[in-house]
Amino acid sequence: MNIGFIGLGIMGKPMAEHLIQGGHTLYLQSRSGVPNELTSAGGVSCKTAAEVAGKAEVVMTMVPDTPDVEKVLFGEDGVADGLSAGKIVIDMSSISPIATRDFAERVKKLGGDYVDAPVSGGEVGAKNAALTIMVGATEATFAKVKPLFELMGKNITLVGGIGAGQVCKVANQIVVALNIEAVGEALLLASKAGVDPSKVRQALMGGFASSKILEIHGERMIKRTFDPGFRIELHQKDLNLALSTARELGMSLPNTATAQELFNACQAHGGAKWDHSAMVRALETLANHPVAE
Repeated sequence: MNIGFIGLGIMGKPMAEHLIQGGHTLYLQSRSGVPNELTSAGGVSCKTAAEVAGKAEVVMTMVPDTPDVEKVLFGEDGVADGLSAGKIVIDMSSISPIATRDFAERVKKLGGDYVDAPVSGGEVGAKNAALTIMVGATEATFAKVKPLFELMGKNITLVGGIGAGQVCKVANQIVVALNIEAVGEALLLASKAGVDPSKVRQALMGGFASSKILEIHGERMIKRTFDPGFRIELHQKDLNLALSTARELGMSLPNTATAQELFNACQAHGGAKWDHSAMVRALETLANHPVAE
């Protein structure tokens, strides 16, 4: 296939690499420039998103937020300017489910198909082609693009129609944030009580409290390794999507709001670019005690 890929950052670059390795021709564009590793591997650098869309059968976007997707798709020299009937737009960013449905309608009027396919698994998952991919699409379109997803991920699920993938990703980010908060509280309690938090973590890993967050981020909290990973500012964006969607649905997400306030406290202390496991630092400030020195 001729595939367009727009957004070649921490996640997008390795995802594009896997598609090239899978034998596809990639047309590439990124506001930070196309990495030399991708062009050396056979990728073709394009000046605009419109140029990408004009050359590709399928156009993938992997950018930070809802306004970024809208600009790439419908801004000056955007994907829409190069789109023609029968082409497929796949947005793999994590953005508003409501905006996603609007974008899909606008692409449909241009004769294209739309897929929302946000991912989970972070930089490690992207590099290892082990992402979880949550898909909103028709069954027919999903069948066409699933082989592409299989080059980038392991757990690929058609959740439902357009927007369902984004709703699933928001749900994922709620679970992750609240689990980080729970692990942080547990290890902080242990430390404050004079018990070795590394031993507590080791014991919990063998029981019902075991989780990826306890395994990976619990270790980060103890070893104080807060280089991202997944930045707090990006998790804040995702929880904003959760809370704004909840408002539109007329429901309350009280613990999600609490997690967001803890992230906000980290940001106030200069931590917007810390790994999201550093939420524990806000809890440590409240307790006036660190999990570990």
